[in-house]
Amino acid sequence: MSTIQRPAGPVPASTPKPLLRRPTLVRKRDDDDEAPPSSPGKRAKVTFDSDVEVRVMDEWEKAPGLIQEEARRAFAKRALGDNSGYDKLKEVYTPKKDEEEEPSSTTIKNYTMALLGNVSALNKSNSELVHLVLKSEWLGRQEDYIAVYVRLLANLVSAHGIFLGDTMRMLVDNLTVAPPSNGRISNLPAVSRSTICTRAHRAIQYLLQLIPAAGRVLFTILVTTFPHETDSRRAHIIYVQNLLKLVVYAPQLRGEVLTLITERLVKIDVQVQVDLEDLAEDVGEGLEEGIPQIRPDLLDDVEDSESSEEESESDDDDEDDTDARRTKDIIKNVQKMDAVLDMLFFHYDQVFTKASIEDRVGSVDILLSQFMTIILPTHRSRHTQFLLFHFAQQSPTHIDTFIGTCVQITFDRKQPAMVRQASAAYLASFVARGIHVPSNVVRDVFDYIGSELERLRGDYEPSCRGPDLRRYSSFYVLVQALLYIFCYRWRDLETNLDDDFEDDDLVSMYGHQHQWKSGVKEALSLNVFSKLNPLKVCSPAIVTEFARIANHLGVVYVYHLLATNKRVRVLQFAGNAYGPNRETALSAKNDESLQHLDAYFPFDPYHLPKSKRWIEGDYREWEGIPGLDDEQASGGESDDEEAAESNVEQGTETDETG
Repeated sequence: MSTIQRPAGPVPASTPKPLLRRPTLVRKRDDDDEAPPSSPGKRAKVTFDSDVEVRVMDEWEKAPGLIQEEARRAFAKRALGDNSGYDKLKEVYTPKKDEEEEPSSTTIKNYTMALLGNVSALNKSNSELVHLVLKSEWLGRQEDYIAVYVRLLANLVSAHGIFLGDTMRMLVDNLTVAPPSNGRISNLPAVSRSTICTRAHRAIQYLLQLIPAAGRVLFTILVTTFPHETDSRRAHIIYVQNLLKLVVYAPQLRGEVLTLITERLVKIDVQVQVDLEDLAEDVGEGLEEGIPQIRPDLLDDVEDSESSEEESESDDDDEDDTDARRTKDIIKNVQKMDAVLDMLFFHYDQVFTKASIEDRVGSVDILLSQFMTIILPTHRSRHTQFLLFHFAQQSPTHIDTFIGTCVQITFDRKQPAMVRQASAAYLASFVARGIHVPSNVVRDVFDYIGSELERLRGDYEPSCRGPDLRRYSSFYVLVQALLYIFCYRWRDLETNLDDDFEDDDLVSMYGHQHQWKSGVKEALSLNVFSKLNPLKVCSPAIVTEFARIANHLGVVYVYHLLATNKRVRVLQFAGNAYGPNRETALSAKNDESLQHLDAYFPFDPYHLPKSKRWIEGDYREWEGIPGLDDEQASGGESDDEEAAESNVEQGTETDETG
């Protein structure tokens, strides 16, 4: 503050009361000087004191009390129709084209404190000023201003709930890839993006603690602000990172926010599979299996900088090859999905490794809820379900919970057929692929499916005239699940091998008569050779592998049936048993494919390069059958197939058309 000194003598009557001016003049009197004459005609000697700070005062820098009164009068006059003072308040928060016109940090802070003192006047009639305050640059300012501003927001939405939505949206917008605040204010140090997000989170947390209704409003805004599935990977990463930070201090929103992320992730997941199928129609069948056919180096992680994405987009614009451009779009979506899944794995892992048992159970409940409401009804989800696959295997209790859920849905006749059939695929795939699924659970599930198949045979066989995919789809889906489990977990269905027996020893035991758990051979034989003829309808890939293994292990011999089935025509077929079949140019090449179940097992190999680390040690890869490969190489098995087919050709041609 500048210092003002008066002459020692009396002030002339014509001299006004001293005010702040530019520049400030200081009167200095030497000790030897005589006192100034009292005569008004004699002018006092004035000099500058070098020891006194002389400063030009900004016209905006008024005392806080004066600004408080100015704001009060502005609102009072506006109520009477005079907007001059109100317009001046709006001018303070209106963005300036010239940085030199911007009010100083002290001035903007004092005016914000003045609004805090007059918050009752910030009602709907003064909404223009409120919106200017909300749009003003505040996240790039100093901490003392941040504290005042957040207090203003809290008092504003407490007194006037109509501004709660606008306030929350402003805060959430600063958690996106392009926040309104860039953290750069003239004459102040630049603020990083992470600091901007941290300050926005702090304000959201304060409002959630202060106003119970803010949670509902906030979640609605989070949904509408979520990046579109076509937005960049960087946009998804930044937003999801901030959502996962938000649920830490807002546990009441955790389930809904995590479900929101999963829902959007599933859309990207399905889109990748659809794009792969469409691309396969044009470039051949090689891509139909999915991601593994895309060059691995193209799936490597890339920089998250804006410039790299802009360059990538410009490359797309110059790309003449349509297929190459489509492949590039698929790769972008794969990278996007991989990054989001990796963040979700990390988030849940923190709960399962550091949180209480109650929190772990809560996380399993969240994952199961997402499974039943989002993943299970969605055909062709390919990777999102591995969150549940990994964390359900963290304990025997969680394994039982997930398998019990699938069993209940699969056998519940009140559930839609599509949901029951999808649940059967998840059940079989989890039991087959989960390394931590114990042998006793494998046997129990095998028995559950066998019992249900027995009931279905009793219902269907009396009127059956041949394989009918539309009428008996529930039966065929369960048989396919049974075959799939047997191919992967046949060792767990034996009774003659103890836990210490090594698979390599089977080579020396080739030809040994395997002993199977009670009911295993019966379940396979009765269903395979049923009048419903499931081997004609089940996926040829699964049927072929089952035939090889079953013949080698001596559990059941089906080559003669397979040869006969080449002359059998399915009565009726209505496409995919999981829903309406999406006929493509690729599938149209072979009408026979429409007569078979889709070989969709949701826990097929996981190929996302970054996030696949989370399921290492949980996932059962395909293992060769000891002795079977040698037998196949020698031609023994193919001879069996050829002999069976030859016998059928010599017989009467079969055509079960009813």
